[in-house]
Amino acid sequence: MITQLRIYKSQSFDPHINLAIEKHLMDITPVGCCTLYLWQNQNTVVIGKNQNAWLECRTSLLEEEGGKLARRLSGGGAVFHDLGNLNFTFIMPKEDYDLDKQVSVIQQACALAGIKAEKSGRNDLLADGRKFSGNAFYQNSTHAYHHGTLMLDVDKEKLGRYLSPPKAKLEAKGVASVRSRVVNLKELSPALTVDKMKQYMVEAFCQVYGIEAVALTLQEEDMAIVQALSAAYSSWDYLYGAPLPFSFQCQAHFPWGHIQLQLDAKQGHITGAKVYSDAMDWTLPGVLEAALTGCRFETAAMTKRLQESTLDLAVCRDLCQMLEEQML
Repeated sequence: MITQLRIYKSQSFDPHINLAIEKHLMDITPVGCCTLYLWQNQNTVVIGKNQNAWLECRTSLLEEEGGKLARRLSGGGAVFHDLGNLNFTFIMPKEDYDLDKQVSVIQQACALAGIKAEKSGRNDLLADGRKFSGNAFYQNSTHAYHHGTLMLDVDKEKLGRYLSPPKAKLEAKGVASVRSRVVNLKELSPALTVDKMKQYMVEAFCQVYGIEAVALTLQEEDMAIVQALSAAYSSWDYLYGAPLPFSFQCQAHFPWGHIQLQLDAKQGHITGAKVYSDAMDWTLPGVLEAALTGCRFETAAMTKRLQESTLDLAVCRDLCQMLEEQML
């Protein structure tokens, strides 16, 4: 039974810090307590636990434009976060988990902003028939959490660009996102701001549970744990090296011939490469296959391997351009 409410508002816009805080709050939420965590990420794509980063996001474009990729503990699809989005997390012991009650907090917060929110299926909330909140869920042996997005004034142009899959054919095992029509709540309530929505979420949280909430402060020792978790969550192996096998192929025609490239990858590294070509240089496929096998599956790493190989300079330049155009 919930007898205590706590609220924590992150001051960081770094997704790896914020996801680390979320995990730590889960670890320290006591029996009988529900913690509401409010947080924002800047220019970030967050993928689900079982998703392939390259299938969900133009990772190179995101990185080039100063964005960050993050992988959460929960399942579900990929989402784009910027400072026009507010994230929420309800954290509590498993026996007190009540999805309907938690969703009613969001609906009540929206009502305070003059917006009617409706639940759609298990994962989404709609306003005016369009999605403004995607939800996901996680639990361990003792605790559970329900988290999601509240789109207030998200840059839809970036959302569409970053969450587009690569141009090349990429087949993967794992969970693929389902794209939906989305709406910013500010379109329905022009005076609504992120700060106001935070206030409405806190008010609704207290109203629905009938308890006054207290603000939580993390101490120096808490932040040391958060920093260690953040380092793990931002590592390349964690983001890209999940044990999800996938295959990739692309092809192009150049003055020197046609080429088709097929790659198999596992844990973010190329485990096999096969090249088909009608180029006059019969050694080209073997050189290319040897250069790419064992390489990280990322544009910069692959082009670097090609540049270090014995490929003709003009051919190397064309192949590097082909890879860069895949928008991995």
